[in-house]
Amino acid sequence: MKRLLSLLGILQLLAATAAVYKQWIPNTNFETASNWDKGRVPCARDVVHFDKDKVVSVFVGSPHALTDMYLPLNGELLLAAGAAFTAFDGSWDPGCDSGGTVRFADAEHRSWFDPTLWRDVLPSGELRPGGPIFSVHEERVPCRHDDVIFQPETSFRVNTDSAQPVIQLRSISVMGQELNTPSSWAGYLGGPSALLQFHGNGTLQVTGTGCPDKSGCACGNALDGPRICAALLRAPGRQCPEPACQSPLQPLGHCCGICGATINLEFTPDFDLQKYQDKLVQELLSQPRYAGVQLAMSKVHRAQTFLGLVSRGAAPLIQIVLIDDRAGAQAGTAAEQLAADIMQDVAQHGEALGISSGRMEVATGSTATGQVGSPPVSRIAAGTVMGLLFSLLFLGGILFLYRRGKLRLPTLRPQHPWERMEEPAPPAPASDKGFDNPVFSVEPPDVDLAEVASKDLQVFYLNPLYNASETET
Repeated sequence: MKRLLSLLGILQLLAATAAVYKQWIPNTNFETASNWDKGRVPCARDVVHFDKDKVVSVFVGSPHALTDMYLPLNGELLLAAGAAFTAFDGSWDPGCDSGGTVRFADAEHRSWFDPTLWRDVLPSGELRPGGPIFSVHEERVPCRHDDVIFQPETSFRVNTDSAQPVIQLRSISVMGQELNTPSSWAGYLGGPSALLQFHGNGTLQVTGTGCPDKSGCACGNALDGPRICAALLRAPGRQCPEPACQSPLQPLGHCCGICGATINLEFTPDFDLQKYQDKLVQELLSQPRYAGVQLAMSKVHRAQTFLGLVSRGAAPLIQIVLIDDRAGAQAGTAAEQLAADIMQDVAQHGEALGISSGRMEVATGSTATGQVGSPPVSRIAAGTVMGLLFSLLFLGGILFLYRRGKLRLPTLRPQHPWERMEEPAPPAPASDKGFDNPVFSVEPPDVDLAEVASKDLQVFYLNPLYNASETET
């Protein structure tokens, strides 16, 4: 019985580890100071002003006394138990010596695809402890098999503009209620709050299913990659610091160049992404020499082209991104060493792990970008294309010279099959000794024919029926 309980505990732990929960950070609560233009919650002497043309959903968690309040034409106030609004009676209110107009801030610009507005949490909603694992920017926004949590007792407004018509998710939790089936989510969308909380051309869709493939599933945010990077660069602070290496790497799904290493693995059906990530963390990342190194691993789709020109789809790969906290000339060196150890492990145990091949790229503060592994297809394709271009230029130059009369080419007449058999060569001419003619037995005169033929270029013959002596008189 104890063994059974232990096994169930391990299975629950693995399920919690495999699931990814992302929590929306901002809210539109009345008690959140950053939601007001004065940077403070309105007090009794204030006049609260909501823009009449703005759509808002505001959660009120406690009672408030106000001098006046202007409400929007379209919106809602969600009152928690005990929350209420009362008119200010003019009595003294500590901390509210001078009143004024306090406006509710605009929440329309908060985008679903802003990676700075999400955080990884545990199923309970608590912040996930930091560690050596991080995510590329596209995966910091909820992926198609992730669980989304909006904090209980909060209101919010999210712009879902997207390059894809449907944004798929495994589940969505709103006001403490988890919606993990298509029917339950459809019922929530039919209520009054959904239209005030979600706006934009992208439609959220709850599937209730996690990733079915043990080799991992692609995040599904590639089409919105430019939108994610644009939102990241608009956020306050230096989201993409200047890398210290000469030729920083650009991993798929990441908005910033990095110093460190990337590894692309081709895999077989036996590959298990979660088990392999756990193996790297336990056997390599836990070593003291790799303190400060972080790892991101996920399945991506890399575009494939024919000769670098014609697209022929995308191939699934396992991308490993390694970065470290080293600075200056040492930037990326620890990540480079870890990548070399991973490649050595792939060479020794790759077949057993379900890895068929791997290619590594590194960029550190002291060296330019280098590669280890099979030669990149892009360089092979580039060489092939350059060779074809030079060949076409050479043939075009020959054709140009030929048409200008600067170059003569031999005329080649195609030979037909019936002409392939050579006609028999005529017999060699016999010596010009003549032949015996029984009718005419006169010996030919002793005349040099070559000399006669050369005179006035005339040719004559002896006629045996004509006797020249008979014509003389």
